[in-house]
Amino acid sequence: MHFTQTLLAWYAEYKREFEWRSSNDPYRIWLSEIILQQTRTSQGAPYYNRFIKTFPTVYDLAKAPEEKVLKLWQGLGYYSRARNLHSTAQQVVKEFQGVFPSSFKDLIKLKGIGDYTASAIASICFRLPHAVVDGNVYRFLSRFFGIDTPIHSAGAQKEFKERATQLMDINDPGTFNQALMELGSLICSPKAPQCSICPFQKSCYSFLHEAQFNYPVKIKKYKIKKRFFNYLILKDENQTIAFQQRIEKGIWFKLFEFPLIETERDITTYKQLNNQFYFKERFNSISKKAFLWNKEPIIHKLSHQTLYIRFWIFPQVANIMQGVLIKDIQDYPVPVVLQNFIREYFKFDT
Repeated sequence: MHFTQTLLAWYAEYKREFEWRSSNDPYRIWLSEIILQQTRTSQGAPYYNRFIKTFPTVYDLAKAPEEKVLKLWQGLGYYSRARNLHSTAQQVVKEFQGVFPSSFKDLIKLKGIGDYTASAIASICFRLPHAVVDGNVYRFLSRFFGIDTPIHSAGAQKEFKERATQLMDINDPGTFNQALMELGSLICSPKAPQCSICPFQKSCYSFLHEAQFNYPVKIKKYKIKKRFFNYLILKDENQTIAFQQRIEKGIWFKLFEFPLIETERDITTYKQLNNQFYFKERFNSISKKAFLWNKEPIIHKLSHQTLYIRFWIFPQVANIMQGVLIKDIQDYPVPVVLQNFIREYFKFDT
């Protein structure tokens, strides 16, 4: 049986049912692809459902306040995706009258849409023969063909895309792309590939050579950076708390947070905190007393950095002029590590 026939027959029998797979609406496909980037399907599906319920059309998403979009995205990480999602919706409404462009070259011009997402929309919605190459496809193709090109190297995307295109069923490229990604996810998984039930077992290079875990080949590109965050919990007798939007570009841009002191190393005493120049300049006069809420730092791992987070409680603070009421704090979009602290410290039910 031909490769494509085998793949599509397997997909027809074993594919998972997701709401977006019952649609070829470009808005819904685009939304699902952006949400599922760098996110497990089981984690992303509830977010997709909430976004569709809250913003059923691209017009609804475009006119929403950015804060509302970020709040709904809260917990997914990589918040630049949410900001780009909002900007792209506005771009589609403004430049294309709410109709997604039907060509690959126009799709890829939209903010936050790269080759992968443009190929997915083009193939699924408009039946254009553009192969999708995500982590699942990289893994399957590298194992199946024994490709030792490092997947993060220059030219890797082009090489793997060409391989996928050669295999593609041009009559139904959208289903082919979804099937190949599904096979990579369910069968050709990273740590526990199900080779015994794989329909391509007899022709797979890595299986025949017992080399499944040699592929895909990766080059470690980044050194993990350690950062030490000290959040200051400043609240007054009026139940107002110091709270601000993060304007520094980088992680958590435009999310909200408590006043932050970033230090070169972990600190555990008020004296060490008081010795920080930024603290002396802005907060030394606020209170002479503070204590650590967490005896051990909360470790929060991101893709290329690890955060060591401590919360400092200031029990005696005068009137806070710029802040928010504690009862309203959950309405603001925050990083998930802060949301967890807010729920536990302020005893919110949800």
